Amino acid sequence: MVTCIWYNISMSKTTITFCSGVGTATGANFLLETDEGKNLIDCGLVQGSKFADEINKNDFPYDATLIKNLFVTHAHADHIGRIPKLVRAGFRGSIYSTPATKRLAAVMLPDILMQMRREASSQDIEPMYDNNDIDIALDLWKEIPYHQKTKIADFEVTPRDAGHILGSAMFEFVKNGKKIVFTGDLGNSPTPLLPDTEDIIDADYMVMESVYGDRNHESPVERRAKFRRVINETINRGGTIVIPAFSIERTQVILYELNNLIEDKEVPEIPVFLDSPLAIKVTSVYKSFTNDFNQTVQQEQQDGDNIFEFPGLKFIRTADESKSIARHPGSKIIIAGSGMSTGGRVIHHEREYLGDPQSTILMVGYQVAGSLGREMQDGAKSVKIEGQQIEVKAHIETIFGYSSHKDSDHLIEFVEKTAKTLKCVWVAMGEPKSSLFLTQRLRDYLDVNAVYPKLGETVILDM
Repeated sequence: MVTCIWYNISMSKTTITFCSGVGTATGANFLLETDEGKNLIDCGLVQGSKFADEINKNDFPYDATLIKNLFVTHAHADHIGRIPKLVRAGFRGSIYSTPATKRLAAVMLPDILMQMRREASSQDIEPMYDNNDIDIALDLWKEIPYHQKTKIADFEVTPRDAGHILGSAMFEFVKNGKKIVFTGDLGNSPTPLLPDTEDIIDADYMVMESVYGDRNHESPVERRAKFRRVINETINRGGTIVIPAFSIERTQVILYELNNLIEDKEVPEIPVFLDSPLAIKVTSVYKSFTNDFNQTVQQEQQDGDNIFEFPGLKFIRTADESKSIARHPGSKIIIAGSGMSTGGRVIHHEREYLGDPQSTILMVGYQVAGSLGREMQDGAKSVKIEGQQIEVKAHIETIFGYSSHKDSDHLIEFVEKTAKTLKCVWVAMGEPKSSLFLTQRLRDYLDVNAVYPKLGETVILDM
C-alpha cells in the first residue's frame, strides 16, 4: 500500500504532487520530484467553472525557476494553456513532447492568448502572458518521437501513443527498474483517425484520467447511425445543424465521418461550413502527420481519398464570412468552436438557431460543468448568451461516442492489462463523481490499490 504524506524537501524520495487536475477534468499539472530535481507533467488551464479565471491567475504552488523539465502529454488547452505563464514565472528548463504535439501547441497557444486578450479587455486587466512568453516556451521545446527511450534527469523516459488526439502521449518514467506512467488523456479506441491506445502491461504506478469514469459511450456503429439520423431528421425539418467542436481531433473526426456519410450517400450533399480559423490551421497540421494515422486511413489516403474535403465543404476564415452563414438558404451544417460553447464563433450560431424548433445543436464532446454546452445538455429551457436570454427551442442532441476519451468500461480494461504489477493508481483529471466512481470500480473489479488524490497532496513512491 502506498501512503500519502506531505513531502519534506530534505527527504530522499521520489514523489508526486497533485498541483491541479484533481476534482476537475481540466487543469492538468503534476509535479514529479527526485533528488536530481523537479519535473512537471502538463501545465494546463482550468476551464469551465465560475472560478476558472481566478484559479488560473493564482501563483503556482512551486518555484517555477526550480523546474528542470516539463513533459506535455498533448496539445489541448487544459494541458498546455499555462505553459507561457510558467515561462513568465521564470521557468527556463526543457519542454518535451512528441513532434505533432509541439506543432499543434505552436498553433494553439497564440489562439489561447487571443481569447485571453479578448476577455481581459472586457475586464480592463492584463492577460497572464504575452507572445514573448509563448516564443520562449517554443524555443525551450524539444521533441521525442513515440517509443524513443531518452535519459532525462534520473529517469529513462518513453512516450507511448495514447490514441487521444494527434501526437497525444502517455509518458513512462523508469527509475531503478520501477515504472510510473502518466496517461494524460486516453483515446476512445478504436477511433476513426488514430491508432488504438497502446497497452501498458508493467507499470508499478499510474496517474490516470477519469473524464468518463462513470459512464459509457455508444459503439462506433451506434455513433455513426445516430449522427446520420440527426442530420437527416434535421434536414427533413428544414433546419440547421450546429456542431460545437473542439479544434483538435473532434473537428477532424467529424469532417472524416461526414466525408464517409456523403460518399456512401447516407446523407444528402448539403453545405457544410467549417467556421473556425483555428480548426482550419489544426487540420493543416493533421495533413502533415498522416503517418500518425491508423492503417485504414493511411490506406484510404494512398488510394486518393482526400479525407478532409468533400462536396459542399467550405472553410470560413473571416468574421464577415461567419456572419453571412445565417443568410445561406436551406439546411446546412455549421461546425464551429469552442467545443463547450464557452466562446468562439459557435456562440453567435447558437444565438441564431437555439430559438428555431427545426434546428439542432449537436454536442459531440465533453461539456464541463459550468459551461454553456453543459447547460444545454442538461436540459436548460433558456440560456444567457452575451447578456441575452434565449429560449431553447432547438433540438439538443449528444453523441458521446465521438468523445476522444475512453469510457468507464474501457478505462477498466486499460488498467486491467497492468493490474498484476500495479502498486497504486491515482485517479485524477475528472469531475469528483466520475473519479470516485472509477476509483471504486477499479478496487472492486480489479482489486487494485486505486486512490482519489486530494488537491495539493504529495505521495511518496518506492523507486
